[in-house]
Formats: sequence, structure tokens, C-alpha cells
Amino acid sequence: MDNHSPAFSPNEADDLALEISEAEAAIESLFESYAAGFDDFDADAIIDCFRFPVTIWQSGRGNVFNDEEELAENVEALLAVFEREEIVQSRFEIVEAAGDEGSAFAVIDWRQERGDGEAALEFRCRYALVRDEAGTGWRIALAVND
Repeated sequence: MDNHSPAFSPNEADDLALEISEAEAAIESLFESYAAGFDDFDADAIIDCFRFPVTIWQSGRGNVFNDEEELAENVEALLAVFEREEIVQSRFEIVEAAGDEGSAFAVIDWRQERGDGEAALEFRCRYALVRDEAGTGWRIALAVND
């Protein structure tokens, strides 16, 4: 005799799958906007992907940016590197994503390419995400670059 029952009724499981796919789509949308900001050299579009204060860890050091103005200087410096390296395309793959209504975590593999398709940079970054002010989209609250 089978005494096991599913954790969710079929309708509950379908609702949960829909919620997960909507959350994944929203996370993907955030990173599509983030990548497009870099591809377009649009500092404002990049900054719009963050929720403040935000912490960015890279090269073993964490930097806290309290507002858009503080982050803008960092973004402009990064865009100057992109220009110098002739990076024109940012591609990403979501390796892992998990979360609930208010927060999520994502592991993203990035490949930033020159016009000929050659990789200029390849790296993995981990993100902690929180909801935007309206509670409908995701924003980056913490980034840790490998």
C-alpha cells in the first residue's frame, strides 16, 4: 500500500510552477536590461538595475554605493574599460536562480565579446536580488565577481 501523497495537489503544483516560471522570467528580464545597458553604453540603464544601497565585491574588496550618483562613477569607469577593450556584446547564462516573493539569488556566467565575436572577458558573478520599489521587478542589491 502506498502511503505517500504528493506535496502539492495538481492545481497547487501548477500554480507553483507558474510562479517559478514568472520569477525566472523576471530575473532574466533584469539581466537582459543590464546587458543591454552595457551594449548600449547607457550608464543610466545600468544603474536602473540596482537597488540602493548596493554592495559590489570584486578583486577581494567590497564597495558600498549608497545612491545612483556614487555608483555612476564606477559604471562610467567600467564603460571606459569596455570601450578600450572594444567590447560590443554582453552575453549571459543563468546558471542558477532561487528565491521567493521578496528576495532571490542568481549565479550568472558572463561573456563579453568584441565585434568579431572574440571573448574579451569571461567570468561568473553571484547576485542577491530584491524587489524594486513597486514590488514588481528585481533589482541587484549585492554583486560578487569571481
